[in-house]
Order: sequence, then structure tokens, then C-alpha cells
Amino acid sequence: MDFGLVLQTDPPASGVVGLMRRAERNGFRYGWTFDSAVLWQEPFVIYSRILEHTETMIVGPMVTNPGTRTWEVTASTFATLNDMYGNRTVCGIGRGDSAMRVAGRKPNTLARLGEAMGVIRDLAEGREAVVDGQPLRLPWVQGGKLPVWMAAYGPKALALAGQKADGFILQLADPYLTESMINAVRTAASDAGRDPDAITICVSAPAYVGDDLAHARDQCRWFGGMVGNHVADLVSRYGEHSGLVPEALTSYIKSREGYDYSHHGRAGNPSTDFVPDEIVDRFCLLGPAEAHIEKLRTLRDLGVDQFAVYNMHDAKEVTIDAYGAEIIPALNG
Repeated sequence: MDFGLVLQTDPPASGVVGLMRRAERNGFRYGWTFDSAVLWQEPFVIYSRILEHTETMIVGPMVTNPGTRTWEVTASTFATLNDMYGNRTVCGIGRGDSAMRVAGRKPNTLARLGEAMGVIRDLAEGREAVVDGQPLRLPWVQGGKLPVWMAAYGPKALALAGQKADGFILQLADPYLTESMINAVRTAASDAGRDPDAITICVSAPAYVGDDLAHARDQCRWFGGMVGNHVADLVSRYGEHSGLVPEALTSYIKSREGYDYSHHGRAGNPSTDFVPDEIVDRFCLLGPAEAHIEKLRTLRDLGVDQFAVYNMHDAKEVTIDAYGAEIIPALNG
């Protein structure tokens, strides 16, 4: 099982680079960051430093979107990093939440996302693609490789991930929902004539190692609010009782009263007071190392290939070191 570390690109960038270096020393193979140009510093600039100061770590956004950058710029940026450091990037992509909404735009349509995934991959790997009706190719790309992993929750997005993505990113760690959504992705892949087992499955969620469960919950409650944004979109699109969105997702957002992106992804987010302890426990990994190991083994048995740790709380170094000393060896020993 692979492990990734997910950070926000808060200044100073050197702190982000330092945590990624620490993560690699502790057995993490992937380094992910948020991608929201208004809220945080530009991640692709920082990726260059991470790649320079690590040996094998693979880096990428969790997640970018097809609306804040033109597709050829996104592809060229990935291809440049790969040319400099040897195909050590992955493109995590979705419809766009904070990056789009903070700028006053709506998230991208699934049709646009599906088209963008193919174009970005083709351009970054040196093939011709059509952008806004114009055939384009990056003539300097030689031997480029860019896996494209799609973040999804709803039924149509899960189907698109199965049809077109190289990997599936699920931003919650509830085993029941994980099993259901993996099955939906793999079924869509099979129906599209693809090998369902060739799609990499990445679950990402906050992890907090320690015995003070109440404190850990408070540090990670923000995650339920972030997931709630996507759930609210699904409810508005499909309806609360459509049967297309699991009750485990829809029930807890009934007390949701809006969301302030200035606190997005941060411990103590006042917009997430509606998130109950039960949801925090289901969506996150909390408690002593043994509890993390048990839940991760369950996720691995469901087909999860990577667990990516959202590390936005007051114990960043402790969490990285605990995973390196106890949890990663237990899963891969």
C-alpha cells in the first residue's frame, strides 16, 4: 500500500518542502497539495523545489481543475517538471471547489472535465490534442508520462472516473462508502471496455495519531465541512431522497448553513460546527496507531492502493513520524 502526504501551500514554501522531505524519509511515496491560487501559494512552483529536494517522491495536486488554467498550460507545466525530474508527477483533477468558487465561478461540468483529462494527458505525453478546436502538440516532449486521477463522489462523476481516469481519488475514509464507490468506478470501467483493476484507487482523509480522541476530532472536523460542500452539490442536483446519493452522506448536512472559504481546510473552521463526531470518526483516521492500522487494513482489503494523509492540524510532524515508525511498516511489512 502506498502512502501520500497532503498539504496546503501556506507560506513559507520552505515549510511545505521540509514536511515533504520528512514524509519521504518516513516512507511516504506521494506528495500532494491543494490547488487554489487565491487561498494558497502556487503549488507548481513549489513542486519544483519538492522534486529537487527529494529522491523519488511523486508530486501533484489534490486536486486541480480544468477551469483555472488553460489545458495546454497545465499539460506543459507537468511535462516540464517531468522532463526536469524524471516523470515524477501525477495529475489529480476534479470539477473545482474552492479554486472556482472563491473566484466567483461555478465548478466545471463533468463533460468539460472528461474532455480536459484526455487533452492534458495527451499533451503532457507528447501526443496531439484538440484545444478549443485547435490541434496542438508540445513538440519538445520526449518520453513523458502523466497519470490522471479523478476525484469524485456522485454517480455520474464516479462513472466518468471509471470511463476515463487512470486513478480514482476518494476524499473520505469510510469503509462502507469506499466499497460502494470503488465498485461504481470499476463497474463503469468494465462497461467501457477497460480493465477495472488497472485503475489506481486513492483514499485521502485526515489522520491524527494520539489518545486524546476529543482533541483529534476537533482538529479534523473541518474535513466533514469540506466533504459537505460536495454533498450539498449532489443533493441540489439529484435530490435528498433520490437514492443516488447515500444516506450516510446526506443526513449530516441538514444543519449546514453555508461555508466560508477563508477557513477552508483548516482546523477550527467555524463553518463546520454542524459536523457530528460520528462523521469525523467515519471519514477520518483517529486514535492510537493500532486504530489507524486496523482501518487501513480494511481499506486495503477493499482495493485501496494508496492512503493520502490530509495533514492540516496541530500535529503535522508527529503524524508523519508515527506513520513512518509504526503504521506504514505494519501495512507493508
